[in-house]
Amino acid sequence: MIFVTRILGIKRDELVAVAWSFVYFFCIMSAYFMLRSVRETMAIVSGVQNIPWLFTGTFVLMIIVTPIFGWVASRYPRRTFLPWVYYFFAANILIFFAVFTYAQNNNLSLLWISRAFFVWLSVFNLFVVSVFWSFMADLYTKQQSRRLFGVITAGGSAGALVGPLLTSVLVIPIGFKNLLPISALLLLLGVYCVYRLRRWVRQRERENESINSVESEQAIGGAAWAGLNFVVNQRYFSAIAIALLCANFLGVAMYMYLAQMVSVTFEGADRQTQVFAFMDAAINGLSFIGQLLIVKHSVRKLGIGWTLSLLPILSIAGFALLAFNPTFVVIAAFQILRRSLGFGFSKPTSDMLYSVVSPEEKYKAKNFIETTVYRGWDVVSTWTIRSIGSIGLSGVALLCVPVAVIWMLIARWIGREYQRRDDAMSASEAA
Repeated sequence: MIFVTRILGIKRDELVAVAWSFVYFFCIMSAYFMLRSVRETMAIVSGVQNIPWLFTGTFVLMIIVTPIFGWVASRYPRRTFLPWVYYFFAANILIFFAVFTYAQNNNLSLLWISRAFFVWLSVFNLFVVSVFWSFMADLYTKQQSRRLFGVITAGGSAGALVGPLLTSVLVIPIGFKNLLPISALLLLLGVYCVYRLRRWVRQRERENESINSVESEQAIGGAAWAGLNFVVNQRYFSAIAIALLCANFLGVAMYMYLAQMVSVTFEGADRQTQVFAFMDAAINGLSFIGQLLIVKHSVRKLGIGWTLSLLPILSIAGFALLAFNPTFVVIAAFQILRRSLGFGFSKPTSDMLYSVVSPEEKYKAKNFIETTVYRGWDVVSTWTIRSIGSIGLSGVALLCVPVAVIWMLIARWIGREYQRRDDAMSASEAA
């Protein structure tokens, strides 16, 4: 118990909720990361040169899905629509399993199925994770978020570690398509955790009733495209969106060149899936340590702004090195360090930013930024990188350095604005 309270910062009355939140995130990230390595292989099956088209298709689907989600969130209570988001995606996984099985049994081409799977999984990832963190920001106060989000995020990294490890062990003996039902089962276990957390909320509200909780019968309200209005009209959300655009551009550059190097270095879909799974396992193992033991102390000692700046600073150094030594070993090592720092520090800290906003903003602004804005910029980034591909990896890496500098400056501003909002909210609560 001393380890839990002093090292992890969990109070006794929070232990049950944090445990279920940890398991919940573990389940959905295990489900996703079992399929993520398959998605990367599907990109290669489709042709590395077609990655910009895959991201374009993802953005188009996101444009269709986002207002539907906004409409549902506006009209149905959170207690109703949260579980059905996961039921819907679990059903999708089983449909893909049936289609892959039919195609392989009848010696049909996997080309268009692989493209559809890539696009769908890119949407799946953003929605299930965004909904999870909106739920967490709804469940915990801003003070709790600073103490607990690192631990909860570690549950996701544990799942993101187990998922690719299972994939690397099972994919060759059973084939990639048979990973899909296992993933669907894990997603449904996450739904069970949602119900357990709702039960915990009900017990707490017997003592302190709140109409804004996840158990409220009231819908959030507002317009289906309210998230867009928040981003356009509030500098806080605009800055978060711009920081995400910078991070996204750098991530897409890494993704495209890494996929290209894997495609020419390793042969066969199952072998390529295994390589991506090993990298994911290394990334998520390092992320787990950062989330569980370090990020809480970083936020307390350095503050939100400097903690958000750690990844841009690493990116400045990493892309400068890659520009002078553009090899597979360097890009793979940089990708592992970059993503582990992103998941270990930047992601839990970014999710804390929504603890000082309204419930509608938590679900709609966050969802819009992390789905439509994110995938829309994927399209711009992939086509931009493809259009300047003639300058090579070294040239692209040099162009990424000033982008990382801009990202760092914006992160510092976001940290100051978060503190201002936090102080204003605390003063309001005290009054």
